[in-house]
Amino acid sequence: MGLRELEESLRRLPERLPHAPDEPLRQLARRYHEAPVPVALINLADKVLDTARACSLWWLQFGLACCAIETMAVGASRYDLDRFGIFHRATPRQADAMLVAGTVTLKMAPVIRRLYDQMAEPRYVVAVGNCAVSGGRFYHHAYSVVRGVDRIIPVDIYIPGCPPRPESFIDGLRKLHDLIRKESLADGPFEEGRRPPYRFRRRELP
Repeated sequence: MGLRELEESLRRLPERLPHAPDEPLRQLARRYHEAPVPVALINLADKVLDTARACSLWWLQFGLACCAIETMAVGASRYDLDRFGIFHRATPRQADAMLVAGTVTLKMAPVIRRLYDQMAEPRYVVAVGNCAVSGGRFYHHAYSVVRGVDRIIPVDIYIPGCPPRPESFIDGLRKLHDLIRKESLADGPFEEGRRPPYRFRRRELP
């Protein structure tokens, strides 16, 4: 199976999967997101919930090549990701973010897609290293390599490098913190391939 056939099959896959129902709290927030008192309450709830989610980020490491060793170094005692509230999980069902580090091959692409579909919303993807971002300088033209993990699953944060330094790794995760802190209960539902519009965040208190 070539790259084009694989991409088309992976795009058709979400249509056959059952979609989770929209959360009742989000439905309620979108219904009353224009009145002054609900706006103030939703703002307070957003600040509490977004801070809690950003400061307790559980990530699933999907290491495929050299950059996976760098993720191990970042999680060790010298750089200590625990101080940011970032902890490693071994199952996608408990993870908030997936870190794809290394060369994505055609053989591993369906596995990445399957693990991504097992993660609960809201879910995030971080592409670590040049190979995960664009296929890499050494394997970009290889017949068995996917030229970027964003051809398979939507990516939120890109961390370039061959391999990226631990400081770049931490900076990318801090940017993911900023992305989480911009979300609101009144945002639209998460749809495949794109984030909901941040319509509530642009609304000012009357």
